[in-house]
Amino acid sequence: MRLTLSSIQISRFIITFSWLYHGIFPKLVHISPLEKVMTASIGLSNELSYLVTKLAGVSEVIFGMVFFVYYRNKYIVLLNILGLSGLLIFVAIFQPQLLIEAFNPVTTNIALIGFSFIILNALKDEFNNE
Repeated sequence: MRLTLSSIQISRFIITFSWLYHGIFPKLVHISPLEKVMTASIGLSNELSYLVTKLAGVSEVIFGMVFFVYYRNKYIVLLNILGLSGLLIFVAIFQPQLLIEAFNPVTTNIALIGFSFIILNALKDEFNNE
């Protein structure tokens, strides 16, 4: 038996995995030093920074699950693009030096935005063929 995944499914799994991974590991399981730097850059106290980071992690996990289920909803995919763009702009404003580091938000977010456009185009094609 051969398993064949469509471009929509591959994109769906990659986007979902990224939201879940970035919510769980650097925010919920263990707050990474980079996350502390990012929240500190907007002037939050250590306690508030901790809470905001944990809330962000929970939010990312929830969005990852919502995206996995509702990936065929154009507005969820657009929300994904908007969220990823917003996070990239946040980094550019508050921690611009991170944009040139290895495995930075530019390469991650732009790739995920690209996968989102693959989903939108495939959904549009499916809709036009019905």
